[in-house]
Amino acid sequence: MSGPGPVVFVVDDDSSVRAALESLFRSVGLAVRSFGSAPEFLAEPPADGPACLVLDVRLPGMSGLDLQRQLAERDTALPIIIITGHGDIPMTVRAMRAGAVEFLPKPFRDQDLLDAVQRALDRSRVLRQEQAAMTDMQARLDSLTPRERQVMGGVVAGLLNKQIAHELGISEVTVKIHRGQVMQKMRATSVAELVRMADRLGIGPTTP
Repeated sequence: MSGPGPVVFVVDDDSSVRAALESLFRSVGLAVRSFGSAPEFLAEPPADGPACLVLDVRLPGMSGLDLQRQLAERDTALPIIIITGHGDIPMTVRAMRAGAVEFLPKPFRDQDLLDAVQRALDRSRVLRQEQAAMTDMQARLDSLTPRERQVMGGVVAGLLNKQIAHELGISEVTVKIHRGQVMQKMRATSVAELVRMADRLGIGPTTP
């Protein structure tokens, strides 16, 4: 199964622009959902597959840049393409620093927008894969018992089995058993890989 197809979200208060963009994206086989304001978009459930957002800067109420900031605060992995008819350099810098894939001043060529959307969807696929990997890794960490978490902390800190045993007040044999369980549950093939996992999960070296 290939999973849900990509979708392009459009937020622009100009109905004629929305209609034109819907037609453009559908002409190349892309699903599209459009909205006239930021609150309308925020009320929409997130996409089940790769997605990107084509976002106008000048919107009634919440601006496009405000929406971009709010999505970033929510840690929404949704690549954004900023479009505007009133762009200026400071606005461009703000949008790009906030992670926009592209900034296109109106009027823009259809192909330029389609190219930007393709880059954004490619990024979305990568982000979703990374999120899935992190979710799986966190689930593995959650499967560890409290004692296994303690042993993992010692391993990540570079302690020897006998040092971990001394710190925890257990036998070295017991440490070896817990260490084996940690490696198996975390699916780590080496200590170096376990350390990398701990780093990605935000777990620093700790003394048990």
